[in-house]
Amino acid sequence: GGDHGVKAKGDGWLLTVALIDGTNLSATKSSGYSDPYVVFTCNGQTKTSSIKFHTLEPQWNEIFEFDAMEDPPSVMEINVYDFDGPFDEVASLGHVEVNFLKYSIPELADIWIPLKGKLAQACQSKLHLRIFLNNSRGTEVVKDYLDRMEKEVGRKIAMRSPHTNLEFQKIFSLPPEEFLINDFTCHLKRKMLTQGRLFLSPRIIGFYTNLFGHKTKFFFLWEDIEEIQLLPATLSSMGSPSLLITLRKGRGMDARHGAKQLDDEGRLKFHLQSFVSFNAAHKTIMALWKARSLTPEEKIQLVEEESETKDLQNEEGGSFLGIEDVKMSEVFSSTIPFDVPVLMGIFEGGPVERRIMEKVGCMDYSVTAWEPVRADVHQRQVHCRLDKKVARRDGEVMSTQQKSPLPDKNGWLVEEVMTLEGIPLGEFFNLHIRYQLEQTSSKQKSCSVQVFIGMAWLKSCKNRKKITQEVASKLSSRLKKIFSQLEKELIPAN
Repeated sequence: GGDHGVKAKGDGWLLTVALIDGTNLSATKSSGYSDPYVVFTCNGQTKTSSIKFHTLEPQWNEIFEFDAMEDPPSVMEINVYDFDGPFDEVASLGHVEVNFLKYSIPELADIWIPLKGKLAQACQSKLHLRIFLNNSRGTEVVKDYLDRMEKEVGRKIAMRSPHTNLEFQKIFSLPPEEFLINDFTCHLKRKMLTQGRLFLSPRIIGFYTNLFGHKTKFFFLWEDIEEIQLLPATLSSMGSPSLLITLRKGRGMDARHGAKQLDDEGRLKFHLQSFVSFNAAHKTIMALWKARSLTPEEKIQLVEEESETKDLQNEEGGSFLGIEDVKMSEVFSSTIPFDVPVLMGIFEGGPVERRIMEKVGCMDYSVTAWEPVRADVHQRQVHCRLDKKVARRDGEVMSTQQKSPLPDKNGWLVEEVMTLEGIPLGEFFNLHIRYQLEQTSSKQKSCSVQVFIGMAWLKSCKNRKKITQEVASKLSSRLKKIFSQLEKELIPAN
């Protein structure tokens, strides 16, 4: 009754599975043995092995070839059953899911996979498999996929460079066949906002950030998504719409640390907001999700609805560079005639901070309260609109700041990661700023202030050196104004 040995048909992604043998299968019959057989399911196709009677150490040596698939498969479900007659209810001997994104091709070529389930785990049951995944279209895989996606969504999608794809694969430990389609700057909302970058590829949606030396990264499959909600703009979302992604029950648990919540139905929810290019991000996310989850008829309807042509890549242009350590350089150093606690007033969110920041061109200045993130470390969010006199155009700044006491407790370290919106090339980099405020040893009230900046380049562009110098010069001038204004604010009160 098996369909083993049937040759695959079609052109595209070809999956071949060799079922070699099994070991330590659980016994379900009074004889102390079972009659096991294996069912493989991938992309809606099912392949069934032959039945091996009266054994707990079955030897199959059978090959299964799945018909060609347009898209690379994400997962393959494997179920091992005990045969007890054609009309009796089957008993499970174990099950497992192979996630193709978590194994390299050499690993899959010869692998022992532990089975899950009470009986299987108690007996330490395993299957011996050889799994091969390749594309019959050869080197044109990426181009063919992008061409097809463009037809499905009615939009141009640019191909990324080999270097870009390699960096993307390194971040999430992905196999070489997974390629980057697009990436966007955004905030992940959990208990606190986290600035980072959202990465989209044919099979996954992933988030990565390295904020103040603390990395957060996770990904989940498009097929794991049950619903994507568009939430209207609010004050807490910095005046921009946001997305709430709900996964299917029990799915994506490896990404649980990035979720805003686990609801009563066991579903993870991820909240993403403050996109530099919200429309481009939203349309790309919806197109990729629907392309993986819709039936062919639903995809045709999607093409008809999404008929206008637009280049997604141009909305947040450039090519993702990869993750690099930020090199910091000093741009401001001064001794201020005030104690550290007085000087820290500029980071306390009160009227003094607001007046000073508005006088240096930060309009509609707003901050959240400092919240603890770990021992002696607090974090807050800052948002403002840049005065046209400062930026020569409407721009917005979103920052995450962390403060922590210096090791000898005689001052504070304030670190900031700043994202610029509406500024030319602002989406190409994040600005890192480090303020070090330290009490001087002299008897007089005075404080040493040092400020360092660094630029984390997210995308490639020309004239990086020139842009870095210009940003450093502007920031140095702005810092002088801030601390000069602070002295003017504080001197009348002293």
